[in-house]
Amino acid sequence: MKLVIATPLYPPEIGGPATYVKILEEGLPTHNIDVEVVKFSDVRHLPKIIRHYAYYRRVLKAARHADVVLALDPVSVGLPAMCAAKKAGKPFVVKIVGDYAWEQGQQRFGISQTLDEFVKTSRTPFPVHALRWIQSRVARSAVQIIVPSEYLKGLVTVWGIPTDKIQVIYNAVLTDSIGMVPEAMNKLPQPLVVSVGRLVPWKGMDRLIDGIWSARREESNASLVIVGDGPERTNLEQYATKMLKENYLFTGELSHADALAVIQKADIFVLNSSYEGLSHVLIEALKLGSSIITTNAGGNSEVIMKGDGIIINVGDERFLASSLKSLIDHKEERVRLSIAARKSGQRFSPTVMLNATAVFLKSFV
Repeated sequence: MKLVIATPLYPPEIGGPATYVKILEEGLPTHNIDVEVVKFSDVRHLPKIIRHYAYYRRVLKAARHADVVLALDPVSVGLPAMCAAKKAGKPFVVKIVGDYAWEQGQQRFGISQTLDEFVKTSRTPFPVHALRWIQSRVARSAVQIIVPSEYLKGLVTVWGIPTDKIQVIYNAVLTDSIGMVPEAMNKLPQPLVVSVGRLVPWKGMDRLIDGIWSARREESNASLVIVGDGPERTNLEQYATKMLKENYLFTGELSHADALAVIQKADIFVLNSSYEGLSHVLIEALKLGSSIITTNAGGNSEVIMKGDGIIINVGDERFLASSLKSLIDHKEERVRLSIAARKSGQRFSPTVMLNATAVFLKSFV
């Protein structure tokens, strides 16, 4: 069969869709599925609206010779891919890894609710309402929907999508290409506490800074490394200067390989987010054998099983601080968690994901 994949990101861009599409592009041909990738990066330089129409034309051209069209988000590529699939008369499948309307609402339109609160709210600013309508419209138009966690399956059903239309296929991640850590990181005193993610409010980086500060107050000293960029970076750097004074590093955005190198070098990996669909970086930390502290947000509890790491409730700053202190002070516990994590990470192999995805896609032919 022939598959067209519409993706918002593609290597060397970093992010979940970029990793995912590369695995499908390289792995599905071994299952007799030819893949053509249509990259949004090819039109991103164009003005808004025009870029989406240009992208629609590219997907339509590819879809005319395909059996199935798969979009890797429900808005930026999902809407034009949906229209192209309909015009070409081909089955349309969409992968949903989060709530795009809520994410944009948090970043741009003053939404302060948690995602679980947001999905139950009908009154939102008009731009958020429009994005919510688009993602629901695209989801309803799809013949099937792929989600990477049971949590996200529950989220999409709140949009009014029947459960039998939603297929859970856990993501795989690749950790075989390890780059170099920034030179400044090598100069920091150990142990090293690392977090990786876009610097947005729901990643909880400010509370992680507080946790490090609290641990240091009790003479549990560790250095903090934060990898990523985003709208909160300036505020977070100023806050870290105020609270920690020294022995911290903001690396900015790194290549995927270099980010993996930082995770591998970490003594403790923390993902303190209040929202996750299924976190690729958390799976990467698991497969690399990190000692992990994370929240019970979204699909995190589906990644970190009992004994693989420490799971805290969202917003539990006291438990975050005490967990950091415990792992900073007890190297033997970090070693135990590392061994358990590496073993558990085998659940997210490309082979498992590709087998499940191939069977799913071939059901449309």
